[in-house]
Amino acid sequence: MELIATYWPYLAGLLATGFIAGVLAGLLGVGGGIVVVPVLYIILTALGMEESVRMHVAVGTSLATIIPTSMRSLSSHAKRGAVQWDVLKGWGPGLFIGTLIGTALAGLADAEILQLVFGVIAFGVAMNMAFGPTYQRDVVAVPRGAKGFSIGTGIGTLSAMMGIGGGTLGVPILTYCGLLAQKAVATASGFGLIISIPGAIGFAVTGWDVANLPPTSLGYVNLAGFALISPMTVLSAPLGVAAAHALPTQRLKQAFALFLAITAAKMIYDFLV
Repeated sequence: MELIATYWPYLAGLLATGFIAGVLAGLLGVGGGIVVVPVLYIILTALGMEESVRMHVAVGTSLATIIPTSMRSLSSHAKRGAVQWDVLKGWGPGLFIGTLIGTALAGLADAEILQLVFGVIAFGVAMNMAFGPTYQRDVVAVPRGAKGFSIGTGIGTLSAMMGIGGGTLGVPILTYCGLLAQKAVATASGFGLIISIPGAIGFAVTGWDVANLPPTSLGYVNLAGFALISPMTVLSAPLGVAAAHALPTQRLKQAFALFLAITAAKMIYDFLV
């Protein structure tokens, strides 16, 4: 009881992160760390978390929360026959290698570098969400072989450093290559599983002996965050889905893109000043 009384603002903040992330995921059709990382980062900042570790904790914890959601998502999509297993098998080794590279780089980088990486990529994601074209192609031309491996490596590296699943970067790339949006989302859910497991383990290992971590941390992965964010996200997502059917989706996506762009710009600004 004493522990709860001492850290209740932190625990409440984690629950709020899961709730907000779930609502936004259901509302806008986005998910994973692109929601969890900025919201958790803002809450950790508001709670006065040590600046040198808050971004690493946000990224590592986000990767851990992606594990159960990506497993559930991949299973659901697989039952509907939407997962393109040949693409997943072809890009999978690159995704795995890229995740190892990204995790290692994140462990060596200071918080400002992680903020810059997330800020730059997230700003691009926000612009694509707000103004990006919708691709309608008759020919599917998903890269195979060495090119597919290279793309997978790039997605894995950046995703691990940002704490996001494969959907944020994978879906627009796959749709550009000609996959229908439903198949791109389904296949990218497999990307998230390949990235999140080694990524979370890597952040736990690289942060093992780091000081000033929040309570219940296993390296840079916060176990309380994992335990509270994941179920809250699952519980609150239907609220966002329900709201999505009653509200103008495109305007809402633009609103979230604005939030993401502002958060990304703030991270870039913090790096520059």
